[in-house]
Amino acid sequence: MNPGRTDVLLVAVGGAAGAMARYLVDVAVGTPTSTFLVNVVGSFLLGLVLYDAELGGVSETVRLLTAVGFLGSFTTYSTFAFELFTHSPGFAAGYLAGSYAAGFLAVAAALYLVEVTRGG
Repeated sequence: MNPGRTDVLLVAVGGAAGAMARYLVDVAVGTPTSTFLVNVVGSFLLGLVLYDAELGGVSETVRLLTAVGFLGSFTTYSTFAFELFTHSPGFAAGYLAGSYAAGFLAVAAALYLVEVTRGG
């Protein structure tokens, strides 16, 4: 794969927008709640975009801009991992389990939504 300038620009623009959105959510809500929210919302949106792309409903341009660029910088595994190690073991265990459960459910809901809207 040899990405062209347009592909790189799409990822950069999406990434800049995702990073700004992530920052604004963090300022509005505060950690670790903001990290949980962006990761669950991001999981849902990523599920929508990637599954619809797999079914041919989303162009490569939209996939690069949203899934790779925006959602790649909007969601944050590194902050999630850091927060797990900086809270009490009880909180960390609940946060870990809750984050994964909510993320998986968000992806499942997104896939279901794509199926329903496509008539499948």
